[in-house]
Amino acid sequence: MPILVLQHSPIDTPGRLTPILRSHAHALDIRRLDLNPANLPADLDEVSAIISLGGPQSVHQNPPFLEAECALIRAAHAQQVPVIGICLGHQIVAHALGGEVAPGAAEFGFAPISIIGPGQTDTVLAGVPWKATVFHAHADHVTKLPPDATPLASSAACKVQAFRVGLRTYGFQFHFESTPADVELHLKDPWCQSVMAAANTSAQAIREQAQQHLDMTERVGKRLSENIAGVMFPPRARLRA
Repeated sequence: MPILVLQHSPIDTPGRLTPILRSHAHALDIRRLDLNPANLPADLDEVSAIISLGGPQSVHQNPPFLEAECALIRAAHAQQVPVIGICLGHQIVAHALGGEVAPGAAEFGFAPISIIGPGQTDTVLAGVPWKATVFHAHADHVTKLPPDATPLASSAACKVQAFRVGLRTYGFQFHFESTPADVELHLKDPWCQSVMAAANTSAQAIREQAQQHLDMTERVGKRLSENIAGVMFPPRARLRA
């Protein structure tokens, strides 16, 4: 069964996750919800996991796909189907499971996060430095975690950078999946440019940061992607299917 990938914009792709997941023999079923909000499966019978990606939308705008995507995420979580949310997807997962999302200070560019207590022993974060610089592109923040959620990472600008609910549902505010080419796509996107302006930065400043922090962002991105492929979506799950 394939991993269902929910894509909300042309530039917020699975990025580095695609080759890593495929190298672990995972198939991807990518649905462009920004183009067809109703393009969701009726059930989880043919879904091995869900990855919800980023996008310019906000849960407060109630985008056309939001209600159906939240219902699917709630069903997956209840059935212990693995769920990964990234940026907007992180916010959607929190919202779907009873957390709260609110506008906050715009954050765009490369900035540090800290892996906090529970995250330091979490297997999905194994090998990720406890202090790491990563790529951010968002204006909303998770302000209240879902019930029974565990915070895993934080930063000065955004208290909830990563969380886990149960054993198989994770949210990541930062873009660990983004390659240097993906960052460049973000720099040319009109919505991202508005976030850059709100964050008082520029494309040139971001490009300089990207070069300065390339080694760290590549290390974090590859490690997290490999952990997700091997720990969250192990081969034995496919053999049982």
